[in-house]
Parts: sequence; structure tokens; C-alpha cells
Amino acid sequence: MKFKKIAVLLGAFTIASSLFIAGCGNTGSTQKAWRVGTDATYAPFGFKDKDSGKLAGFDIDIINAIAQEEGVEADVQNLNFDALLPALQSNTIDIAISDMTISEDRAKSVDFSKPYYIAGNGLVVNIDNTNINSFKDLEGKRIGVSIGSTGAEIASKIPNADVRQFNLIVDAFLELQNRGVDVVINDTPVNEYYVNSKGKGIAKVTGEDYDAAPLGIAVKKGNTELLNKVNDGLAKIKANGKYAEIYKKWFGKEPPAEDLK
Repeated sequence: MKFKKIAVLLGAFTIASSLFIAGCGNTGSTQKAWRVGTDATYAPFGFKDKDSGKLAGFDIDIINAIAQEEGVEADVQNLNFDALLPALQSNTIDIAISDMTISEDRAKSVDFSKPYYIAGNGLVVNIDNTNINSFKDLEGKRIGVSIGSTGAEIASKIPNADVRQFNLIVDAFLELQNRGVDVVINDTPVNEYYVNSKGKGIAKVTGEDYDAAPLGIAVKKGNTELLNKVNDGLAKIKANGKYAEIYKKWFGKEPPAEDLK
């Protein structure tokens, strides 16, 4: 009799456990999160808020808004910029958004969404520098860039330049401040944010932008289903005004018409 009772109890436990596990599986399937990678050193696109310690910025708000439209969560992780594409290829993350220019070279290894921002590359020099006023003045100069960036690609084509690559763009700006480099090449919105915040009174933006190019959200090559969802969510936030709201929050002005296409 005792063994019968034990068997009945074990059977009941097994059934209850199965129902519990099944219930958990259903919940997980309806609340799946996108694993998103970003380099949170490119303010105002992405940075760590000093008060909350959480990631913040234009890119963070954009991917969260897209995810919300698609009925999922965005679990944003902080990675070095040059680690983002390898992380996509190894399935460590699902999506990369980090002030990333859509380029032919990058498009060989990942697929990009439709553009969500148009940005050019510009120059940052120390505030007392009067010798560098354009890209034409960079020959033979010490140039700071972040590894894997469009700025690094541009710098590699400048004759006799001493190009110094840094893991983080903030390190390139610090090296500029310490007079270790003469100039930093980087995306203009990030440059402007820097000279108006941490670099105020220390550095300045100079010259005209290098060719403006679109920024895109990257997914693993061939992941058409996810790419379609990202593009769908992006189109929705551009149409319903959420994109313009986020843009004004971080750049203090209405988005250009080309960014709303």
C-alpha cells in the first residue's frame, strides 16, 4: 500500500511538473528578447548614464522603439565596436546598432536594415590648433580613430599619416587632449556632442564633413526574417512620429527629410 501511494504521488508530481514546464515554454515564446550589441562610447548614439548606470542614447531608444512595435524586448549589451560584427556572425547577438555606417565591405559579412540616420565624418582638434582646417591638411599628421570605424578607413588613405587606432573613441579623444595625436576622425554627431560636453573648452570641430553616409542596423547575413521585422518596426516609428520624438530628444532639432524616408 505504501508503495502504491508513493507511485501515485510521483505520477501527480510528474504531471504537474510537465504542465509547469509547458506553461513556462509558452510564456518564453511570447516574450522573446532580441540580443542587441552596441558600443556605448559613442554619445549621443550610445553611452552609459552616469547616474543610473544604464545604457542610454539615440541608438538605444531607436532599437527599443522598434522592438516595442514588433512585440519583443531589446536586451542591449555593451561591446567594443570591432567585436560587433564577429558577435553577429557567431550568434552571440542578434542585432548590432552602434552608429554603424553601411558600407560595401561590412555588407559582405552582415545584412543591413534600411538607413535610420545619415551621418558624415568630421575632424576634432585641440581648441588652439590652427594648422588643421580640412581633410587636405592631414597629410603626415598623427590621426586618432577607433578600430573598425569608417574614420579608420578614411585615415588609412591619407598619405604619410601616422594612424593610431583605439578600442574606444573616448580613448582617441583623450589622446587628443594629451597631445598624443593631432586630430581625431569620427562621425560628426559624436564629435559635436563631445566638444559640447566633456571636450568643452578643450577641443573643437573643424572643416567640412567627409562624404555623408547612411547608418544601418545589422543582423547576421541571411537572417531575412529578423531583418524584415527590424525594417517593419523602423518604418512604423518613422510613420507614427516616435522616430522624430527620439531624434529631437538627442539632437535638439527636427529630423531631416532624408532621415524619415
